[in-house]
Amino acid sequence: MTPLSRVTAATADVLRTLLDSDGPTWGMLVIKATGRPAGSVYPILERLEGAGWVTSAWESDTERSGPRRRLYELTGEGAEAAPAAIARVAAPTRAVRIAGATA
Repeated sequence: MTPLSRVTAATADVLRTLLDSDGPTWGMLVIKATGRPAGSVYPILERLEGAGWVTSAWESDTERSGPRRRLYELTGEGAEAAPAAIARVAAPTRAVRIAGATA
């Protein structure tokens, strides 16, 4: 497992979506729910999986036409850690005042 070094706003959006889901969720639904591009969401899901926060598996529905979907779900560790990670991103940061600047 790779430790999760940082949690960005996009990562928090993905975590929030997975927390709100009722079970395994396919990547395109995460993209639609977050409004983030696929080029951001899939690398985030990969990082979360490497950190042990998410598991993934290929859909086994052979009746559905179209390409197979990869399903993502929070692990116990991920579900436990996600709320605190989301809260850290949402917490306001201290404003820095630059000397001589006017607002």
